[in-house]
Amino acid sequence: MDGEPHALTRIDTCMFELCLLSPEDRVEAISDALDALEALSVSVEDADAQTAAEQALFGEPGMPPPKDGWRRSRILALFTDEATAYEALVVLTAMYGSDCEAQYVAEVADQDWVRLTQSQFTPVEITPEFWIVPTWHEPPAQARQTIRLDPGLAFGTGTHPTTRMCLRWIAREAARQPLGRVLDYGCGSGILAIGAAKFGASTIDAVDIDPAAVESTMLNAQANHVDLQAGLPDQAQGSYQTVLANILATPLKVLAPLLCGHVAAGGSLVLAGILERQAQELQEAYAPWVTLSVADSEDGWILMTARKA
Repeated sequence: MDGEPHALTRIDTCMFELCLLSPEDRVEAISDALDALEALSVSVEDADAQTAAEQALFGEPGMPPPKDGWRRSRILALFTDEATAYEALVVLTAMYGSDCEAQYVAEVADQDWVRLTQSQFTPVEITPEFWIVPTWHEPPAQARQTIRLDPGLAFGTGTHPTTRMCLRWIAREAARQPLGRVLDYGCGSGILAIGAAKFGASTIDAVDIDPAAVESTMLNAQANHVDLQAGLPDQAQGSYQTVLANILATPLKVLAPLLCGHVAAGGSLVLAGILERQAQELQEAYAPWVTLSVADSEDGWILMTARKA
């Protein structure tokens, strides 16, 4: 997971967008050069989008795309003034020649970037009574339980199906029986650990290999007034009544003995970050310890659960 994003503020002066065309093998180098040339932001698009030559690049959540760009990539860079944009253009064309084809430098209308970004995030329904609510929104009238998050970090804002399915499971399981001691392995923003706390978990360990994720989890826990312990993976010790892991299929397979070793007898294992076509390979990886089954599905993703004998 990335660290905290740069804060967006209202920019009262006009900005300028530089548009370039580049082949796939130059995208990363040109993007890095634009960063060094004081671009405020750099984005990459398929120059052939909406045509017969359009290419789809599919990646899994929290992971980089399989390629840095498309066969013909459009690179867009934002600058604070026109002169800096043109200076960047001159430098890049000198460095990369025909591999860096200028399209335009254009003025971008002044906008309230905070409001523009916030408008893209609205409350997310987990169940009719359980919602994830951005800090600048009021909770819906029907919300009886909420998680308040500032959706700045890319992974763990509740907008992805894997996160929603895990939180739905937490809400439904807590209505049936206590969650007990909970381990959130690969906690990211801490959203699952916070959800478990909101639904009565007795104690919670949230662990991640990324120190920035640990820090984010602590900050989000404080914002939601819940108690949990966040740290690196070696903080996970002993048995847990509930073990949650919303990662990806490949690391989940590698972690099978470790995760199953943390599930107490009679406890629940909850896995997400799994595509529908990956169900059998996960079942096979976990077969020596538990019997996984599909408990939920959404938009091609599945939630797999097991109860340890």
